[in-house]
Amino acid sequence: MATIRSAVAAWVRRWASGSERPVESGPSTLLDLHRAGRLVREYPGVRRLLCGASDAELARAGQLLARLDPDEVLAEHPAVPVVSVAVTGHGTLAPLLPSLTVELARHGLLLRPHLADFDAYVFDLADPGGELYGADLALCVLDPMVVFDEVPVPWGPEDVERVTRERIGTLAGLVARFTESARGTLVLNTLPLPRRFAAQLVDHRSRARLGAVWREANSRLLRLAEEHERVVVLDLDPLVGEGVPVVEPRLSQYTRTHLSPELLAAYAREIGHLARHRAGQGKKALVLDLDGTLWGGILGEDGPDGIETGTDGTHRGGAHFAFQRVVGQLAAQGVLLAAVSKNDPEPVGEVLRGHPGMFLREGDFVRVVANWRPKHDNLAELADALNLGVDSFVFVDDSPYECGLVRHELPGVSVVPVNGEPALHIEALLRDGWFDAPELTREDVTRVAQYRDELVRKDFLDSFDSLDEYLRQLRVEVHLVEAGPAEVARLSQLTLRTNQFNQTTLRLGPSEVRALLDDPAARVLAVRAADRFGDNGVVGAVFTHRHGDTVHIDNFLLSCRVFSRGIEQTALCAVLRHARAHGARAVRANHRTTPKNTKVRDFYPRNGFVRVPDENTALTRTTAIDQGDGTTVTYEHGLGVLPVPPVHVHFTEIPGDDGS
Repeated sequence: MATIRSAVAAWVRRWASGSERPVESGPSTLLDLHRAGRLVREYPGVRRLLCGASDAELARAGQLLARLDPDEVLAEHPAVPVVSVAVTGHGTLAPLLPSLTVELARHGLLLRPHLADFDAYVFDLADPGGELYGADLALCVLDPMVVFDEVPVPWGPEDVERVTRERIGTLAGLVARFTESARGTLVLNTLPLPRRFAAQLVDHRSRARLGAVWREANSRLLRLAEEHERVVVLDLDPLVGEGVPVVEPRLSQYTRTHLSPELLAAYAREIGHLARHRAGQGKKALVLDLDGTLWGGILGEDGPDGIETGTDGTHRGGAHFAFQRVVGQLAAQGVLLAAVSKNDPEPVGEVLRGHPGMFLREGDFVRVVANWRPKHDNLAELADALNLGVDSFVFVDDSPYECGLVRHELPGVSVVPVNGEPALHIEALLRDGWFDAPELTREDVTRVAQYRDELVRKDFLDSFDSLDEYLRQLRVEVHLVEAGPAEVARLSQLTLRTNQFNQTTLRLGPSEVRALLDDPAARVLAVRAADRFGDNGVVGAVFTHRHGDTVHIDNFLLSCRVFSRGIEQTALCAVLRHARAHGARAVRANHRTTPKNTKVRDFYPRNGFVRVPDENTALTRTTAIDQGDGTTVTYEHGLGVLPVPPVHVHFTEIPGDDGS
């Protein structure tokens, strides 16, 4: 027995020192790959190498990665998602490119950059044939000198007010022109005010007036995002308020780089969040550890009365309570909340149901998993239960061992390590904007309830001996309707967030969806579904256009929540039926293969479509990021014998379909 105890004690010492933990390759390996000439070949592994990198390490990594030729990387790895980013502005912006490169690489993306000439933003925004108009993200980086380069000496607040009014008026006109014909998203930013300008006014009344003028100008900039769907305005004030310097005086004076390297790096991180969402890699579920993360202490050792929560009177307990409030705020906006903990389920349930110091309650979670199994196994099973990919998960844990193990076993999970200081949990969770989205939809607000209902459906399924009987009793209803302005945000969101049942993974912003609604040759259908457990809302979309006597399905997508219930077959049957009723000779549909949509690769052949030779492949009418491996297949249905929708689905006909 003493020998066993000694062996266990030795293992614990090794674990504490890190020798028994999953090995994590640090950013230094990136330099090794660069020196060995293997960085292009190993590019898909760069994302993992950058996990946990400090700001300084990311800066060095960016310098290495910015040297890569995107075309060489794509030739070696055609499935790597590419985001084209065009950069223009007032000052010198070349230092921004390494930061952009590494921030996209952190999310598994490849940057294809274009850097405009110095101080060319007015010309670039006015040139429909330029790079900005064709980029996925067009960055117009504004700095304080866009105003102060035009202010005379001596100057007062009234001079700044005049110049800001002129500059923003010009910019507003250029933005309106850009959004009329550009394909991507335009990103602007607010103007930070360096102290050196306010300090030049010796009276406090003038300084206050300058502050008011400056904030009014930034308010006008921010409102441009409300006026134009295709515009995002990043507010730099929160970054500056946390201590990021606005300017490095020597770089500003000697190189005309008017934003500091630190601020450019923070800006690039925000662009990384936008690029991740644009590439369809937004996160859907926040999975939390409990002991040391959601509350302080170890429930199994300290008991419910001993854990650190909001009512224990300690600062640490208050910090855990504050963290719970932030988590609750995210959940209220559609983030799915789950817990995975190494604990016995009974005491965990008691704490979540009745502990007075808890802000979050059992009903806030779609699933609480408390057992002693490996967490990566629990995460995989949770993803299966929710019908999500593990790459939709953000996992937060205070154990370096658990974080390392999940990273090793489930590389698609985004891991957020937190340490023993609960006051820092909030910053760790929010730093990477995992759940950022252009706007909220009705489905976002009700998503938690819908997924909880989905788990009830699975329990309902388990009570049946056959799938057919389950589906019959589920009473699925499908409504296929012509989309209107009210559905624009949701349909865009589906194209950006859906990966598994997404036939082409074409990502569309709200303005691109709206343009299709306004196109007389295009047709956008929203798929609504409901069953005995409730209304699922808009769960899918079919984008089509007609060319001659052929209807083209440009994309067909369905939320992963409602797979395998006959909804997809019913919607497709309706499209084919409608096409034949309105004189079409055939329907063609594209499928672009990606690593995530392989389960629907044979969807069209299973429903009577046959493959079209490559030379006759039709192009879609939409423009967006290609997230596939370059393999696009076109299928055709001759509309002779139409497939029959599943008998268990009650379908509401498309308006205008005469059923012939």
